[in-house]
Amino acid sequence: MYNIRKLTMLSLSIVILFVFISACSLVDDFIGDKPPGSQNGTDVHKIPETSEPSNGSSTIELPPDDTPLIREPAIPIVLIPSAPGDHVEKNSKAIIDYSNTAEGYVMVKWLAETTKQLRAQITGPSEVVYTYVIQPNNEFIVLPLSDGSGSYEIRVFEQTEEDRYALVISLITNVSLYDEFAPFLRPNQYVNFSKDSAIVSKAASLVSKEDNFIEKIAAIYDFVVNNITYDTKFAEEVIAGGHKNYLPDLDDVLARRYGICLDYAALMTGMLRSQGIPTKLVDGYAGEIRHAWISVFSEETGWIDQVIFFDGETWMMMDPTFAASASSASNLAAFIGDGSNYSALFLR
Repeated sequence: MYNIRKLTMLSLSIVILFVFISACSLVDDFIGDKPPGSQNGTDVHKIPETSEPSNGSSTIELPPDDTPLIREPAIPIVLIPSAPGDHVEKNSKAIIDYSNTAEGYVMVKWLAETTKQLRAQITGPSEVVYTYVIQPNNEFIVLPLSDGSGSYEIRVFEQTEEDRYALVISLITNVSLYDEFAPFLRPNQYVNFSKDSAIVSKAASLVSKEDNFIEKIAAIYDFVVNNITYDTKFAEEVIAGGHKNYLPDLDDVLARRYGICLDYAALMTGMLRSQGIPTKLVDGYAGEIRHAWISVFSEETGWIDQVIFFDGETWMMMDPTFAASASSASNLAAFIGDGSNYSALFLR
């Protein structure tokens, strides 16, 4: 029997929960769009209408920036994306490399000089629009194909004024994943690591004495919730409008031992993926609060989409931030354990 009772060594506190909720409630600058039907947001289930690019004059208004299934796979550890150039869509401004769609990702790079804001959008079979920030640094960014197999549209935009962007290049491609877990095994813009990352070596040391899948998850989970402190000051700066388009630096989070909700979830996701454990970084809402958490898969239980720990009888929501931010309180446990309090928007 798996030693899953290691996951019970977590403490919860409703007092600190309220502090955490107030700090995480306004982090839309880094973790995504408003939910469908919100008064001030864009319905993320609708594909924005676009115009064909012509002389850079056709423009659209993009939604706000995005900023927070499985059996054990027999795959190599630390799968690093590449852009081999076998299949590309390219012009003078940007390139889309879709050589490795079967492995669950595409890569996008901006080629021209610009001082404008740049965005990439991916729309898959679910018709949820994922928007990503592109930096004009002549480096590829990795964009996951989170919807699984099916038809995808990839588009790249350049800002014209304020919130209006011109469509620069686009591509429609049919994706057939070699493995349903492929999008959730590799680094990407939100979960960025390499073979040489400190989080990879740390994860390896944490699981070195563990014999099975659940024990490895437990070891990494316990480390994150017991060693990372919620960064209230940084959260307040985000709420005040700072750190726009924030993305986690996982090695930096590990070194500082501080982070906000996106940092917690991304760090654990990166550690688990580096060990070949498919993990989703989920961006959505906890009640009315914008939040990020994780989902993992076990051969024994399937996708663990709403889990924090196993108490011997019941799986509860795996949310590393709430677990790390709290001590014993049954009402908080009830909130986390009630899947209806969590609403997923994006899978990273």
